[in-house]
Amino acid sequence: MTKSYSIALIPGDGTGPEVVAEGVKALRRAGERFGFELRFQNFDLGGERYMKTGELLPDSVLNELKEMNAIFLGAIGHPQVQPGILEKQILLRLRFELDLYINLRPVELYPGVATPLKDKGPEQIDFVVVRENTEGIYAGAGGVLRKGTKDEVAVQESINTRLGVERCLRYAFDYCRDRNKRKKLTLCGKTNVLTYAFDLWERVFHLVAQEYPDITTDYAHVDATCMWMVKNPEWFDVIVTDNMFGDIITDLGAMIQGGMGIAAGGNINPAGVSMFEPIGGSAPKYTGQGVINPLAAIAAAQMMLHHLGEKEAASAVLTAIKTVLVKDMTGVEAGRMGHSTSEVGDLVANYVGRMPS
Repeated sequence: MTKSYSIALIPGDGTGPEVVAEGVKALRRAGERFGFELRFQNFDLGGERYMKTGELLPDSVLNELKEMNAIFLGAIGHPQVQPGILEKQILLRLRFELDLYINLRPVELYPGVATPLKDKGPEQIDFVVVRENTEGIYAGAGGVLRKGTKDEVAVQESINTRLGVERCLRYAFDYCRDRNKRKKLTLCGKTNVLTYAFDLWERVFHLVAQEYPDITTDYAHVDATCMWMVKNPEWFDVIVTDNMFGDIITDLGAMIQGGMGIAAGGNINPAGVSMFEPIGGSAPKYTGQGVINPLAAIAAAQMMLHHLGEKEAASAVLTAIKTVLVKDMTGVEAGRMGHSTSEVGDLVANYVGRMPS
C-alpha cells in the first residue's frame, strides 16, 4: 500500500503563495519518485482573510490542522495590518496550541552561495540552532500600568519551566547525536546576568548531559555566541538556547549562510503535527513579480520530508537545491537569480526527479 500524508498548506500573505507553489512542485515530484502520496489541503489564513472577515485562526481550522501530518507555511504578515495582530493570533497561537516547542534552524552555507564572512565556506558554516519555542518572553506574561502617562510601566516576563527547558534540551541532545557530525552541543545563554532563568537552563543542561557521554558540551554567553558565529562559525555543531536568544541568533545565522532566500526552519512537536516554513517573511514589495527566491520554501519542504521519515526523498530534494545553486542560478537575492520564481521551482523539481539522492 502506498504511504500517504495529509499536508496542510498555509500560503499566507505576500509572496507566500508563490514560494509555497514551488515547494509543492518539489514535494509532488519527490512523492512520485519515492513512492508516497501527499494529499494537500489549503487553508486561507493571513492578512487578506483578516481584513475581509475579521477572522484570524478560527477554532474549527485549528482542529483541522491538528489532524494533519504536517503544515507547510508560506508567510504571515501584511503591510495593512497592524504589526503584532497576525503574529500573535496566528503564528504564536499555532505554536502554543499545537505545542510546537522546538524551533529547528539549520545554518548551512550551500556550495555556490556567497557569505559575508571572509575566508569561510561550506566546510566552516554548517551548524544547527535548537530554539525553545513556546516559553520565555514570548509566553506573553506581563502588562502595562498607567499607559500613555509619564509614569508608564511596562513589564514583560520570561517564563522558563523545568518541563519546557528539559524537553528542549533532550531534543537538542538527541538531535546532536542523530546528526552525528562533531557531536558537540553548545548551550547559549546569559548566566552572568539572567541568573534565575539560566541557572535553571544550566543545571538541567549538565544533568541531562550525564545521559549522553558521547556528546561534548560547552557554554557561551549569547553575545559571545554572536561574536563566534561571525569569527569562527566552524566551532559550532548544535546550539541550544531559549526563545528570545534563539530568535536573534537564527537571523544572524541566516545572513552568514547567504540570506533569507536560503534560510528555512521547522516548528516541531515530536509527538504531533509540526510546521515548516521559509524564514524570510511575506516580502510584500515583491508580490506577484515572480522574482522571489523559492529555495528557502523548498528547503522547508525538504525538512518536512525528513521529519515525516522520508529521508531518501529529503536527501534528493536537498541535492537538487544544491545543484540548482551551482549550475543554474546567478544569485540568491530577489530579482538576481537569473530565473523567475517558477523557473527555479521547475529546475529543482526536474533535478528531484532524476538526480541521485
